[in-house]
Amino acid sequence: MKTRIYNTLTKSYIVVLVMLFAPLLNYFDRNYSFFFGLSIVGLILWSGNYNWSLFGFTKKLTTKTVLKSILLTLSLILFDNFVGVIIEKYFGEPNLSSIDVEGNTLNYIIILIVVWTLVAFGEEFLFKGYYFKWLAEFFGNTKKAWLFAGILVSIYFGVSHYYQGASGMITISIITLFTSFLFYKNRDNLWVLILIHGLHDNWGLTFLYLGTPSPARQLFEKLLLN
Repeated sequence: MKTRIYNTLTKSYIVVLVMLFAPLLNYFDRNYSFFFGLSIVGLILWSGNYNWSLFGFTKKLTTKTVLKSILLTLSLILFDNFVGVIIEKYFGEPNLSSIDVEGNTLNYIIILIVVWTLVAFGEEFLFKGYYFKWLAEFFGNTKKAWLFAGILVSIYFGVSHYYQGASGMITISIITLFTSFLFYKNRDNLWVLILIHGLHDNWGLTFLYLGTPSPARQLFEKLLLN
């Protein structure tokens, strides 16, 4: 049975079908799409005897990987705030009402745990390790295939944040394109993307908790809005 499940779910076109079907589940709840995709990944992993390399987990988590991720996160934070200020100038602020952490330490801790598990690990595992990697392989595993897959997945991931409004979707799509390039360069080490995602969101969540813009945000607001 495991072999049959594995052989079926690893057919090249299945990732396309999963990506087409998953958004339909948002009609019931916006989280169903994510958990459906994650369940498919889980089935592939289980039926394939936990071959993590299928999803970019080829290298072990090392100190070098952590330090590399920290440096790349700093670049992402600057890029994110630069893009965010420009997008919000024309499309308004994103709707972040679902992230209620300002001044609430308990909520901050709870969401921080969610960020490092379901968000950083779960989203990178699904959207980069499965959707992006397998879609690029479906298109031929060439540089153009990776570029095309990166653009598609970036838009796909951005639209999945529709509840944040136009500003949120556009900004997230652009940021994801940036991190998709990082994954292309580190596609044998998904840990890099997981750490970047976690550190980046940890940074943003902390300033939401404090109720003040981050230093990077303040810098770009002065440079671009004044």
